[in-house]
Amino acid sequence: MLKSIVFRNTTIRFEDIGQGEPIVLLHGFLESLDVWDEFAEELARDFRVISIDLPGHGRTGIVDFVHTMDIMAEAVKEVLDYLGLHKILLVGHSMGGYVSLQFLKDYPDYLCGLILLHSSPLPDTEERKKARDEMIRGIKSGKKVVIAKEHVNKTFAPDNIEKFVKKVGFLKIIALNTPNDGIVAALEGMKRRPDYRQVLKKATIPVLYVLGLKDNFIPVDILGKFELPKSGEVLKLESSGHQGFIEEKEKVLEEIRNFAKKCFK
Repeated sequence: MLKSIVFRNTTIRFEDIGQGEPIVLLHGFLESLDVWDEFAEELARDFRVISIDLPGHGRTGIVDFVHTMDIMAEAVKEVLDYLGLHKILLVGHSMGGYVSLQFLKDYPDYLCGLILLHSSPLPDTEERKKARDEMIRGIKSGKKVVIAKEHVNKTFAPDNIEKFVKKVGFLKIIALNTPNDGIVAALEGMKRRPDYRQVLKKATIPVLYVLGLKDNFIPVDILGKFELPKSGEVLKLESSGHQGFIEEKEKVLEEIRNFAKKCFK
């Protein structure tokens, strides 16, 4: 069921389906809670699944000129407080992973587990910051259509674009419907996010790190640049780019179900 609550000067949209232990899904950049549709429905057979439109994306409004990870994490907490949830398994995809790490830093008592899907605890490099600035200039100069389509294509492994052509098209529609100010606010927020490596390393909850071996954004060698906590696990998806929950849906679903049992025991 789709719902919304007031947050600061706007509203947050979220979906709440299924019953049981709570799993919260956070989407990535230029996405919305709708990217989880089939995935959330599958998980909802065994769990209560809450998916949230992060600020400036989907039907959640724009909070500020810069959507810092702090602001986005606070928005997630507001939804959880509204629902009365305090022990969740948090799943963050890409930008949603950055938000999840900030949530781990700010509100650790809410979590019983964390899954990072195609994300990184490292801050932006100077090169990456320049790329985000270039994207911001492109959005402001009317190149949104080109930027959105190129971005979505890049999130899939090259040999998966035709295989998932309908999903690719669906994600492009979501990206194109993301408001310009929301895109810029997210880019500014991601550009300014801190280094989360120590936050992740010191986590006292189970952590699952999921990596696509054909990811155009997260290189495989990232595993040598940070440490997981003692409770950490790694899942490598051989046939996935940046969208493993689509490109290898069944495998990721199985891993999340198994991981959730450890978190909720």
